[in-house]
Amino acid sequence: MSINRKPARAALAFSASALALTLAGAAFAQDAAPAPAADEVDAIVVTGFRASLQSAMNIKRNASGVVDAIKAEDIAQFPDLNLAESLQRIPGVSISRINGEGRQITVRGLGSEYTRVRINGMEAISTTGGTANSGGTNRGRGFDFNVFASDLFSSLAVRKTASADVEEGSLGATVDLNTSRAFDSRKPQLVLSAGASYNDLAEKTTPRLSALASRTFFDGKLGILVSAAYEERHLKEEGANITRWAVGGSNGGFNAASTVPGYTLAQINNTNTTSGIFAPRIPAFVSYDIKNKRTGLAGSIQYKPTANTEINLDVLYAYLAGVRKEAQLQAIGLSRATTGKPETIIRDGVVQGTDLVYARMDNVDLRTQSAYDELNTEFKQFTLSGKHNFGERFVVGALAGFADSTFTQPVSTIVTFDRLNSQNYSYDFRKGRAPQILLGFDATDPANWSAINGTSEVRIRPTFVENQFSTAKVYGEWEASQNLKLKAGVDWRKFEYDSYGLYRTSETVSQTLTPAQLASVSKVYSGFGKGLDLPSGNATAWLTPDIDKYNALLGIYSNTGIYALTGTNNTSARGQYGAVEEQDTGAYVQAEFRFEALGLPFRGDAGIRRVHTEQESAGYAAVGGSIQRVEVKRDYDLTLPSFNLAADVTDTFVARVSAAKTIARPGIGSLSPGGDVAVQGANRSFSSGNPYLNPTQSKNLDVSLEWYPSSGTMFAAGFFYKKINTFVATQSEQRVYNTLGLPDSLIAGTTATPDMLFQVSKPVNTKGGDLKGFELNVQQPFTFLPGWLSHFGVIANYTYVASKIEYPTSSVAGAPVVINDLIGLSKNAANATLYYETPKWSVRGSLAYRGGYLTQVPGSDGNTVHGTNETLNVDMQASWNIRENLKLSVEGVNLTDEFNDQYVGDSNRLNVYTHSGRQFIVGLRYNF
Repeated sequence: MSINRKPARAALAFSASALALTLAGAAFAQDAAPAPAADEVDAIVVTGFRASLQSAMNIKRNASGVVDAIKAEDIAQFPDLNLAESLQRIPGVSISRINGEGRQITVRGLGSEYTRVRINGMEAISTTGGTANSGGTNRGRGFDFNVFASDLFSSLAVRKTASADVEEGSLGATVDLNTSRAFDSRKPQLVLSAGASYNDLAEKTTPRLSALASRTFFDGKLGILVSAAYEERHLKEEGANITRWAVGGSNGGFNAASTVPGYTLAQINNTNTTSGIFAPRIPAFVSYDIKNKRTGLAGSIQYKPTANTEINLDVLYAYLAGVRKEAQLQAIGLSRATTGKPETIIRDGVVQGTDLVYARMDNVDLRTQSAYDELNTEFKQFTLSGKHNFGERFVVGALAGFADSTFTQPVSTIVTFDRLNSQNYSYDFRKGRAPQILLGFDATDPANWSAINGTSEVRIRPTFVENQFSTAKVYGEWEASQNLKLKAGVDWRKFEYDSYGLYRTSETVSQTLTPAQLASVSKVYSGFGKGLDLPSGNATAWLTPDIDKYNALLGIYSNTGIYALTGTNNTSARGQYGAVEEQDTGAYVQAEFRFEALGLPFRGDAGIRRVHTEQESAGYAAVGGSIQRVEVKRDYDLTLPSFNLAADVTDTFVARVSAAKTIARPGIGSLSPGGDVAVQGANRSFSSGNPYLNPTQSKNLDVSLEWYPSSGTMFAAGFFYKKINTFVATQSEQRVYNTLGLPDSLIAGTTATPDMLFQVSKPVNTKGGDLKGFELNVQQPFTFLPGWLSHFGVIANYTYVASKIEYPTSSVAGAPVVINDLIGLSKNAANATLYYETPKWSVRGSLAYRGGYLTQVPGSDGNTVHGTNETLNVDMQASWNIRENLKLSVEGVNLTDEFNDQYVGDSNRLNVYTHSGRQFIVGLRYNF
């Protein structure tokens, strides 16, 4: 469970004194009929924060289902620097972050794997990489929003209820992202903006540039728009990284000479995870230096030769180029079997509950490591769409598109130095969230470190992941009467996924360096600990390998000899291989209707979608004691009905109800039939996929009540219930390697032996469960107040979600299960904004609160769970219209420097505690 370390935060989320949401209006694609369809985005561009809020509120009010939207306040001016940061302002949406900015979203407790994202009407996946603490490389269906510059987009919409004319695939929501088009504003546009961004932890300033040009030709029949954005970010993320806790008796237990006052040696080395004493596995300090360059290009050509025909071509390109450097100082021996932990002697210690929170030790193996990674994502999408009106009542439309997201990590290198059997080492978790770690020697002196063949490591692991989407659909709409419209269509989607990596044959085979050689290929990392409130005595500088100098001396990138890289003939690299192809063919019919009953006007839609899925997956797995490439094919059919109904109870009160059956397909990376044996330092694991995973199906019911007492004002309450037939959970257990049926050759050349415990995991379908909750949403401009007070306004929302599911603990039939919260589900989430706006000035501040949530059940190494503690992010924005077409803006992001605080176990044992500083942005925007 998550531990609430700041109880006042939930209340603060509704405090009107320091808020900022950037909920702006939205734009839905307008139908050719005089009145827009209830659930489509209005394409009218509005300016100003209040006007955009009013537009968004109108979208919500006129929809049949539950739809929330955000729109750029002006062309090429999205409310937040990051699309995920904007999405978190919508009720029910929470985000996860990487390097201090939003990466993926969770909607109503359902993670990114349960959410579909469409760009300009076409489904797409965007993938990036990250540290293990931020989700690692994305090999699933989740969408990484941090690839894109927000200036390229004009609107986004979150559809929380289903309709038959929207393709299947989401349980949480379908998110529509739309780039700008020339017909959005038919007057010529040229917008230029320039700014600078400063991170107070990295103490670096970087540039931001964007431009947009738009014009129509031939009496408005042809429109062309081109936009571009470029941004650099330089930041640091640093703190503590513990790599979980484990019972004292794991990995061979502590040395027999160990002593902890009040405890026997048998208690210290108890292997029972229920009654044993837990100690940190690899207490460490880590610092990441991160540089990103984000480039984006978007273009649109619109052609409307007649009033009845329109053709659109949308192109989107993004390139995220990142470099990450890491310096880490760790006690690797506390989780190293044979020559590590069994040689370590505890001289003194303190146990609180079941945790060894303080220990002074001798014979501890220490490690310093440097890492260098290049992480690049290239995204491109082409979408051609069009429609033609045959008379006033019949419309035919079509869409075809292709999207490709390729993530490459061409350089991923770690080099380590070691210090074996170090004396007088201690750690202490009693002095604050960040631990005190005392080394007992000068960690900056090269003479105190060594590089030893068979112990020290050189890891070189380039990785590549590619996702492709191809889409085609045709639809027709017939307006049978003023009160009835019939829709029908067919669609086809093809998704292709390929992943592979390269590894060295043995990462512990390296040259033993002389003291002089080691000194020549090392450097001192310094300046650690800013803003961490570290206890006194902690090291703020230590020696690290200099990878460039190490390569110059030893040629580790030569791809020859002991540094040669191999692919599928290599045990570890083979686990990175996976290929999936999925084809979905769907057809739907839907009726949109209006009628009166009980003296009330009703509007809504009802429809049914039928879909056929063909799935092929490939990977490397053990077959008859040897490793072979395995291919698995399967197919399935689904029928998905949907119904949305809204009633205008009064001129100011709307009630709506929605019911539907929805599905979410299993994560792409989970479908591979292959497995991955990994030995990384003291971490040993075997993970495999499952090509027979079934889609998650859900029966949904939504009820919403909304009151609009005056212009710009809304009070809304929504209730939702999902009956989910199955979840995909990770079945995790510890097993001795020689019981897995895998050949011993897979671990040859590593530090592991066949009699060692491995963490074994596999995705499986588990018993489903109920998910239920409610949303409260308030939007109130203070126009009723006198004078300058009338320029204020407030927006606030709160979401509560609950769901308990069963998690397997073993592959053995009849093994007990664990009942706990759904992974990624925050029971409580809230956002609020206080804003002040005049024709000259605009100021707003926001709070975004997300309650703690689980990330793994059961946990690894005997921990009951893994989780992330609650967060409260504070942002502020201000702008001044110097003149009508010139604006100065100032923005502060993460003003409280919120920490990424991850834990393991029910006692909130520290696992990760890092921060990335505050971000400040100043910019000028000129509109010609």
